[in-house]
Parts: sequence; C-alpha cells; structure tokens
Amino acid sequence: MIAWEIKAREFGNCNCDYSCPCQFDALPTQGFCEASVAFEIDEGHFGDVKLDGLRMAGIYHWDGPVHEGGGEAQFIVDERADEQQRDALLKIMKGEETEEMATMWAVYSAMCTTFHEPLAKPIDLDININSRTGRVSIPGVVETTGEPIRNRVTGALHRVRIDMPEGFEFEIAEIGNASTKAVGAIKLDLENSYGQWAELHLTNSGVIRSAA
Repeated sequence: MIAWEIKAREFGNCNCDYSCPCQFDALPTQGFCEASVAFEIDEGHFGDVKLDGLRMAGIYHWDGPVHEGGGEAQFIVDERADEQQRDALLKIMKGEETEEMATMWAVYSAMCTTFHEPLAKPIDLDININSRTGRVSIPGVVETTGEPIRNRVTGALHRVRIDMPEGFEFEIAEIGNASTKAVGAIKLDLENSYGQWAELHLTNSGVIRSAA
C-alpha cells in the first residue's frame, strides 16, 4: 500500500437539514442523499508525489441512505496537477491505497456503483472555516456558496459545531447554510441546506487526531 497523508480544508453541501442526520447515525432528511464537496490541500503527499496547494472535488447522489449503496459519483481534480498528481488525487478520492472504510472517501466509494468520467478542471475555491463562508466554482460542473446560519428572529449569526471523536472524516466541523447548483453528469439543486467546513488530517489509516 502506498503511504499518503494530507492536511486540507473542506467545504461541503448536502441536501439535508442543518443537523445532517448522517452525522448522528440517522436517516437522511428527505430519504435520499446528495452532496457536493471540495477540498484544498495545504500539505500532502502520495508516496513521493507532492500534493501541496492542489484542489479536488466530488459530487455524489444516492437514491436512499448512503449505507444502502447504489450511489453515483463524479470526481474533479485540479487542472494544475500533473499526471502523477491527478492519479494520486483520484486514488485518494476513490478510497484506493486506503484501509477498508478508513476515510469518508473509502466509505462513499464503497457505497457507489456508478463512477462518471473524472474531470480535470480549474477549481476556484474559497474556504474560511472560522467565518463559515465558502465558494466553489468549477466551470460547467458546479457552483456552491456558503454562509453562517442566522437566527430566524433576530438575524444574528448562529454558530454550531459537530464534534466527532471517532469519525472517519473530521474531528470538529463548523456548520452553516449552503446552496449548490450542479449541471454536470450529476445534477444538484440545493438551497439553504447543510453546509460543512472542517480542517482535515487524513492518512491511509483514517483521521489523525490532535489529541493523539
């Protein structure tokens, strides 16, 4: 197995309510699951291949809960990446060179039966975890925006986080309000639903925990 490790920032949007039932081992809000998620790698490697500064994204759809399988996925990698880097990013997102179910990518890929042709595109990405704001723009594929949740009465910013001591994706995620329009192989039209911002530190074996 090729050793890999990344430190990255993540911004994602799914179709569920702000609480995202998946995070609480519950069924999806609308009975099905679909999402768009993007990543910026601050530091990373796949074997000897450096991944610092590269971006990648995934778009997913399941007709039911994720754990029932039968999903579809499309991966987009940074057009700035060379051939080796593109191959590395795709392998990570496909859950290859990874212990079984050790990362969210491995889990989601195991629950998909259809993989659309991967794309190499410019990925315009802005992720601010502390302010819970974000933007993803991939021409001809997907546009996502995110902002904090606001109090329904006062309009004041509302902050909530999800702490996952044993999760396969993050330790702590900031939660906000996001919207997505995807027009590629997988169509999404999400409005004011679950937005997630997180710092990631992942390897073949899963999450590297700060307390370890």
